Amino acid sequence: MTESDSVFSGSIPEIYDTYLVPLIFESFAEDLAERVAALSPKSVLETAAGSGVVTRALAPRIRSAERYVVTDLNPEMLNHASGEQDPQHRIAWRQADALELPFDDDSFDAVCCQFGVMFFPDRVAGYAEARRVLKPGGRFVFNVWDRIEANEFAKLVHDAAAETFPDDPPQFLARTPYGYHDLAIVEQELREANFTQVSVVTVQETSRAPSPRHPAVALCHGTPLRNEIELRGENGLDVVTDRATEAIARRYGAGHVAGRIQAHVIVAAP
Repeated sequence: MTESDSVFSGSIPEIYDTYLVPLIFESFAEDLAERVAALSPKSVLETAAGSGVVTRALAPRIRSAERYVVTDLNPEMLNHASGEQDPQHRIAWRQADALELPFDDDSFDAVCCQFGVMFFPDRVAGYAEARRVLKPGGRFVFNVWDRIEANEFAKLVHDAAAETFPDDPPQFLARTPYGYHDLAIVEQELREANFTQVSVVTVQETSRAPSPRHPAVALCHGTPLRNEIELRGENGLDVVTDRATEAIARRYGAGHVAGRIQAHVIVAAP
């Protein structure tokens, strides 16, 4: 991961929530929320909350919870998330680094994180923090994307960017969001953080969009891939977006499009 991989600023948060969330995040947020709610937690910590898609799915499912703290390192994403959520006194919004959580030991029944651990500069440290703040018997529930080849729109956008800049192809998608799919490594790093029980389930969903351009805009404009593209040329963002749109249209047609998305859901216990 590079430093720019975690820069979600400018118009990225709004585009992310408008385009990317319904495209690839909503169905997995519902899945993660159901898994966390099934634990009947009284206190929940969400890390790397992004634009708040899990918060919106989970809050109605844990109405009996006494405490729900939602955190993200990026203040722009956190402000966007809190603005999209109906005000609830039991939800506390707090800017926080998942690697240095500002909470006491044994504070939460559950810690959840949707597609965030790939952005941790030190995942073992992030996992150790999640374990530290978990109460005895608590659970750490999170998900990671499977390899980019199992996520069809992302692969086409990645290839379009590489074709546009063959001498210096942008690698953000393959490197970071879709680069942490080796389950042996995930389990090893969790055990290094002193989690003793690790279970994994692979979930496949279908990503749907009203047009081929929708996923192209979502992934080119609503992620830090945009930062990489803009560093390579003044008109690069438009060129890559157009190429990705054409590639998606060739594969799936010019109208509504649907492609496979796949992720791993991990539940870890001390």
